[in-house]
Amino acid sequence: MPPRRQLDIGLRGHDMQKTSTTQPSCVERIQRSEPLTLRGSTIFEGDALTVLRRLPSKSVRCVVTSPPYWGLRDYGIEEQIGLEGSMSQFLIRLVAVFAEVKRVLTDDGTLWLNIGDGYTSGNRGYRAPDKKNPARAMSVRPDTPEGLKPKDLIGIPWRLAFALQSDGWYLRSDIVWHKPNAMPESVKDRPARSHEFLFMFTKSEKYFYDWQSVREPTENGNLRNRRSVWHVNTKPFAGSHFATFPPDLIRPCIQASTEPGDYVLDPFFGSGTVGLVCQEENRQYVGIELNPEYVALAADRLQGQNSNVIRIDAA
Repeated sequence: MPPRRQLDIGLRGHDMQKTSTTQPSCVERIQRSEPLTLRGSTIFEGDALTVLRRLPSKSVRCVVTSPPYWGLRDYGIEEQIGLEGSMSQFLIRLVAVFAEVKRVLTDDGTLWLNIGDGYTSGNRGYRAPDKKNPARAMSVRPDTPEGLKPKDLIGIPWRLAFALQSDGWYLRSDIVWHKPNAMPESVKDRPARSHEFLFMFTKSEKYFYDWQSVREPTENGNLRNRRSVWHVNTKPFAGSHFATFPPDLIRPCIQASTEPGDYVLDPFFGSGTVGLVCQEENRQYVGIELNPEYVALAADRLQGQNSNVIRIDAA
């Protein structure tokens, strides 16, 4: 297997050193805060907001991402998003991240954002991880948000969507991701959940959208414009995030919003599934991931296409 390419990021005279052998073999460390230059598919290890602020404006055409869910899991990494003491703090941090996302997006670019919901805990204590069903593991139990009651559905996806809309994004579509193989729930006082939302945002009123590339078949054998309910099974990947991001959910987003060779950004890269789909669709990817274990996992998955890995230290 050929070695991964070294990335010339356009920085001269900077302190740059190889990391330990426990990291991907070509990780480079950048310690100063000068702008970065994109030259090929790249994984950045670092805080999403820190890295985004150094990426060039209007440098990616599409963003497909699934941020950490609020109060779901503690990954043991400092500065991680999702452990904020309140829902409002969580939303404020995400709005700040996506403000930088909007800056690096081309004027005709598109953001596809998946985020899950949850119920208030009723100020209950922590629940030990469920070894038989790790997707339901809850190591964090935030207090009931102000204005909500115990057992309320929080409505995080729509709260975030409206916050981004208020921050200047165009909210173009709410897609229901129906999971035919959804994890069973033991609840007896409401329907079991089997869907999440995928929001389509744009930076401008006019944007690139290749609707013909994502048409779907009808019962009579014709093709029609893709509808807003997508039936996609979750697809577990050993060692990856507990909340998996299936390729079949990502693929139509990339196909509709980019052309071959375009850059696709995922600021919460996880195990690199967005990068994997980009490789299959002949697109360049830019992944940002805070957790070094996931960076190593993503690099291993993508190394056949000479993925670059760069560690960005906080300025």
